[in-house]
Order: sequence, then C-alpha cells, then structure tokens
Amino acid sequence: MATTSRTGSAAPFVPEGADLAALRRAAAGCRGCHLYEDATQTVFGAGPEDARLVCVGEQPGDVEDRRGEPFVGPAGKLLDKALAEADLDREGVYLTNAVKHFKFTLDARGKRRIHKSPVRGEVTACVPWLHAELARVEPDLVVCLGATAAKAVLGNDFKVTERRGRLERAGGHDVIATVHPSSVLRAPDRDEAYRGFLADLRVVREHLG
Repeated sequence: MATTSRTGSAAPFVPEGADLAALRRAAAGCRGCHLYEDATQTVFGAGPEDARLVCVGEQPGDVEDRRGEPFVGPAGKLLDKALAEADLDREGVYLTNAVKHFKFTLDARGKRRIHKSPVRGEVTACVPWLHAELARVEPDLVVCLGATAAKAVLGNDFKVTERRGRLERAGGHDVIATVHPSSVLRAPDRDEAYRGFLADLRVVREHLG
C-alpha cells in the first residue's frame, strides 16, 4: 500500500519523460499530499496531446470527482459556452487543474460535499503534475482560470484582479489569466461577470490567431 510522500510533493510519483496516458496512470496512485485520502479518485487532465491551448483550473469539483473528468460540472458547462462564443473549440483544448484531487468539507448533516479551496502547500505538492502536462503538451498558450491556477503558474504574488486578460510569460509559456467560471456562477451580476470572462477569452482567441 502506497504511503504519502515524506517530501510533501508529487514529484516522486511523476514518471520522467512519460506521455499523457502514462502520466494519467501514474497520477491515479499519487500520494504526494493527503488529499487523496478523501477524494473518490484522481482527476487528471484531458484533451489532445498536441493542443495549442491549455486551460488550468483550481481543482476538480464534486461532479468531476465522481466522474473522473475535469470541467464536467456546472462551471464546466459555462466554460463550454464561453469557449464556443469566443470561437475556441473545446475539443482542441487540454483541460486540467492545479490540484488533482477534490478538497471538500461536509455540510451540517454530513451529506453534501462543499468545495474547500486548497492551501498553498497542497498546490505546491501537486504542481509537478501540471509541469509534466505542460512539458508534454507544449501549448502555444496557457489560460489560468482563477487565482489558484494563476499562482501555481505565475507565482504566489500574482493577482488576477489586477492583471487578468494580459499576456504574461512564465516557465517558457505564454500565459493569460482570467477568473474561474465558478466565480461567474456565484457573481451578484452574473451577466456582467460573464461578459468580462468572455472578453478575456476573446483576447485568448486573438493571441492564438
């Protein structure tokens, strides 16, 4: 039985030079941090290995955790809509998360699983998987969806509220950060939040050419 990494990192579980299929298989047994203990399964990235665009979110949600696929819940449906309106084909996008296991707390009745944001140490522990994905896909552009993804890719001091929609450079990749689609769903004025999100994705479309 595998035990949690003593280094608090997924790095010992990441096979060097592996393709995405091998990385996905290896990630299923990752014990780089404690989040695997309560999650149903690892939710690895999905999409073509030669994708020009990689979208990185925070972590899988309840639906993703149960199905084992990224961005298939309510936020994923909104992302689908926005990608289509921005003329970005989701089938050609590689979708993943900074953290591969669902972190949650239970409601007062102990039945409903409520999303809980990962802390910095959990993101740091999991980021070797993201680095391996980006190294394999070699996209033309990385889109960070939300603060957790942006900090994982662009550094802990990065603020999405101040620099969203701008072209950045990190780790040898062109990067644009925007909000997470789940924040659009929670926004007091959802229509306005969606327009801003769509505007950022249209910047992505322009950059890809």
